Amino acid sequence: MLLTISTTISPATDLGYLLVKHPDRVQSFSTTGGTAHVFYPRADAHRCTVALLLEIDPVELARPAKGQHNSTLGRYVNDRPYVASSLLSVALGKVFRSALNGTSRERAELAGTAIPLEIDLPAVPCRGGGEIVERLFAPLGWQVSTTTAPLDPQFPDWGDSPYTGVRLTGTVRLAEALNHLYVLLPVLDDAKHYWVDADEVDKLLRAGSGWLGTHPDRELIARRYLAGRHSLTQSALERLRAADDQLEPETTEDAVELVEAAERRTPLVKLRRDAVLAALAETGATRVLDLGCGPGTLLLALHADQRFTEIVGADVSSGALAIAERRLKFHRMPDRQRARITLVQSALTYHDDRLRGFDAAVLMEVIEHVDESRLPALERAVFGHAAPGAVIVTTPNVEYNVHYETLDGHRHDDHRFEWTRAQFADWSARVAATFGYTVDIRPVGELDPRTGSPTQLALFRKAA
Repeated sequence: MLLTISTTISPATDLGYLLVKHPDRVQSFSTTGGTAHVFYPRADAHRCTVALLLEIDPVELARPAKGQHNSTLGRYVNDRPYVASSLLSVALGKVFRSALNGTSRERAELAGTAIPLEIDLPAVPCRGGGEIVERLFAPLGWQVSTTTAPLDPQFPDWGDSPYTGVRLTGTVRLAEALNHLYVLLPVLDDAKHYWVDADEVDKLLRAGSGWLGTHPDRELIARRYLAGRHSLTQSALERLRAADDQLEPETTEDAVELVEAAERRTPLVKLRRDAVLAALAETGATRVLDLGCGPGTLLLALHADQRFTEIVGADVSSGALAIAERRLKFHRMPDRQRARITLVQSALTYHDDRLRGFDAAVLMEVIEHVDESRLPALERAVFGHAAPGAVIVTTPNVEYNVHYETLDGHRHDDHRFEWTRAQFADWSARVAATFGYTVDIRPVGELDPRTGSPTQLALFRKAA
């Protein structure tokens, strides 16, 4: 069984660092039922392709403790040595363990970045054919291409082979791509070569972290991955729902805003969104970027306003983009309305030509999720490379946190920092001077004479 993964990042040979497998060496690993070989058919600065060749020993696979075929003949006469199945998933988990976990000692930053990938699987047993491949992989940001050969070209009446050639292309974090394969290969096959017990639920939720909970076919995935065992499937779905219930419906920010809503005040999330829309109206922008769009809170409002003729939502998380797509109801949207909005996976600390040339960009509650040491990279990518006509930035005002009695620390666990009004003003002035913008800073939310407002907004405009 052969799997190839290709990339065109620059330099493309950095793929070797992410996989912790040197392009100049052939490496072999003992795995379930045989041996996995890793080698690179091509490795240069422009394109790098890694191949995982899984060589199954039919005799080893046929031993009583292995395989799922009950008949004696079935243990020896089967397709397992030639198709992408749960055997390949196990090999992926063993051979590319650190890459699956999203860690890389030499290229830590790149491991967290979406990169162009092309994945080829020449023979996948698909219960449901090419349609099920599309259903499973397309919501995760992949472009899917499938091919099916006749069972025997000399006997066309026999129909098509039950095996599908699959090619996936997309801009995805390598760890996400490997976890998609790890989970979905046995789902496509609807079979596993080993006994499925309660530990498989943990494996599924671990590998599906960040994307399975929002997948439109998560019930199908859970049922097939867990070999149709009802109790395990229900356990997995209940845990996914419990995790989903922890997300606030409008935003993933902390419970501070929920308290405000409970007190029947206008929620801060709405005040912030309205302030951003008002600032956009001032600029006269019609082509707008929502950078770090998350699950689509602002995108919904932008799309509802017909003055915005082109809207792009960008986020590094494919899971967040999947939620945004679901909330926007892309599948029900008329073609003309659908054409107004595009979702792209992109890291805001890297130059992305797709984000250039827009009237305005919004970073709504984004910068505080970036390590302060990485902010200069974000500044260069957004203000320098994308260089929109206007940029709107909102971020929490840490001085206001004293008004939240139950708050201990930052407003959100993922916040890397929260700035005072003076710190935000200093940062905004420096960015404006560096990249040729003017800046106007405004309060958002209830204004306290001592601590200011809960949110602070900066409106940057390109200097004439």
